[in-house]
Amino acid sequence: MKIQGCEVEAIGINYKIQTQKTKHPFKVFSKPPTIDAKEDGQEQEEEAKDEQSCSGVKHVLKNVSCRAKAWEILAIVGPSGAGKSSLLEVLAGKVSPQNGTVLVNQKPMDKAQLKKLSGYVTQKDILFPLLTVEETMMFSAMLKLKLPQEQLCSRVKSLIKELGLDHVAGTRIGDDRVRGISGGERRRVSIGVEVIHDPRVLILDEPTSGLDSNSALQIVDMLKVMADTKGRTIILSIHQPGFRIVKLLNSLLLLANGCLFHHGTADLLDVNLRLMGLNIPLHVNVVEFAIESIDAIQQQRCKLVQLETPQGTLQQNKGDDAEETGECRSGKFTLQQLFQLSKVIDEETINAGIDFPCDFANSRFRETMILTQRFSKNIFRTKELFACRTIQMLISGLVLGSIFCNLKDDLVGAAEIVGLFAFILTFLLSTSIEALPIFLQEREILMKETSSGSYRVSSYAIANGLVYLPFLLILAILFSLPLYWLVGLNKNFMAFLHFLLLIWLILYTANSVVVCFSALVPNFIVGNSLVAGVIGSFFLFSGYFISNHEIPNYWIFMHYISLFKYPFEGLLINEFSNSGKCLQYMFGECVLRAESVLKEEGYGGENRRWKNVGVMVSFILFYRFISYVFLRYRCSQRGFKSVGII
Repeated sequence: MKIQGCEVEAIGINYKIQTQKTKHPFKVFSKPPTIDAKEDGQEQEEEAKDEQSCSGVKHVLKNVSCRAKAWEILAIVGPSGAGKSSLLEVLAGKVSPQNGTVLVNQKPMDKAQLKKLSGYVTQKDILFPLLTVEETMMFSAMLKLKLPQEQLCSRVKSLIKELGLDHVAGTRIGDDRVRGISGGERRRVSIGVEVIHDPRVLILDEPTSGLDSNSALQIVDMLKVMADTKGRTIILSIHQPGFRIVKLLNSLLLLANGCLFHHGTADLLDVNLRLMGLNIPLHVNVVEFAIESIDAIQQQRCKLVQLETPQGTLQQNKGDDAEETGECRSGKFTLQQLFQLSKVIDEETINAGIDFPCDFANSRFRETMILTQRFSKNIFRTKELFACRTIQMLISGLVLGSIFCNLKDDLVGAAEIVGLFAFILTFLLSTSIEALPIFLQEREILMKETSSGSYRVSSYAIANGLVYLPFLLILAILFSLPLYWLVGLNKNFMAFLHFLLLIWLILYTANSVVVCFSALVPNFIVGNSLVAGVIGSFFLFSGYFISNHEIPNYWIFMHYISLFKYPFEGLLINEFSNSGKCLQYMFGECVLRAESVLKEEGYGGENRRWKNVGVMVSFILFYRFISYVFLRYRCSQRGFKSVGII
């Protein structure tokens, strides 16, 4: 009988990461200082540990081999820092080990193929809190599958029913600030997002973390049903499984300090522990006891290594290509090898054709449209970004219009208009920073989705740029309408439209700057400080506080790259150029016209009107492109923690 599905096998995985160098490389060992204990293998182990500590390199996985079969659940267990998550990332193709091979159906697979073949559920639920359960599933299906709308809806509804989420299909996901579904239901949504495209292999990093015992049991039971009914290969890490959860697991992989201690069933682990003289207390399951007894197991292994093997050399598993040193280069063996319990390998042929989708499921244009639709829903449902910002812009326009109402056409009035324009620029460019947390949240989701090949980074960048155009235009209209006519600026209607265009571009420039820095900074605190510093520096060199003629030569470049310079000049030219305004009369004749002041200050005339607009558009494209470059780099480096051959 041929098994249909995917068998995942890892052979000789060695994985190291770069850590900070320690000043005190010595470590206190609890082993008794007996003469026999100082064998060559142990001395090499201590020297290797000291060398790793001094060099700043941590050996996370040490020659680990394992096998996960179709229709089964393989659970990776062990204490904190054992290397569980790192092994999952290797199996999912998220990171590249220094040594070792990952086989699928006995064939080697590269990282790109592993990502398309598998679904990877992270320990943290990375979801849009303002989308409903059904919308989250639907957008995931639209991005990962190229199917007609009817089939997409049918698949989403079927999966929601399979996950037991029918009763919350129309409920928003929610988070710490927005009330939504429960933690267990949110975890099931995360699983659903990864299985919507029906992957052969499902990998989960501690899916029961943070859940109560009943919710955790429901999650594992649901995964068991997936394995039994759809033939999926399910690999998960779990910290403290209960009795009932252990019964649902087909195979266990016990890790500690990056070494493999056990690979087999829970019953086999029970036998091994009893053979070592470790009796399991009542009301304690075998996994929890094994994790708690890691130190005792290590001591037993060290003692057994010193003794002669009573029945000869043991057979190693097919996946174990380690030499006589066993699973760890320190000379340790697995429990099965110590007690001559070899793993039985299913000799039946696993014959399942694996079809890898070519590139992405959708074209770049369709990806952009789907992402734009999802962005729009999030924007209009985010009160801080849409409702509050809309009210803010309308009230600000009314208040500023009432303060600067009906300014006079003289030098005093012109000076007040210049001050008004300076304040408008400062206000519009600084208030956009409130969207930084939203962009940071989107970045985290972007990195997760692009790492699984859902869509292109360029599609995200284009959609992110397009979706804010109408929203910012609405804000510009609400701000400009009351302000412009209450203040009594240039009465020409074309001048009003140009003023509206400049306000729109100012808002879009600020949005582009925030998007750029959200792709660059690690968190909100750093981003907030950096954006505020940059905006303040640009305002200082805008030409309002100090003329460009007075700026020192070594700072003049700041004047020309200032985000304030070109919109500030544009507003002045729009107001005073060809306006016919006379700022000073003498004996009934005009002696000072607005155009003359503009030329004296170096702002130019009508010939600079559209040049300033062009420069503003160039700034927008520049910051958008820089954000795309940083996002592409982050996504390409996501999970790549390898430090090279060491």
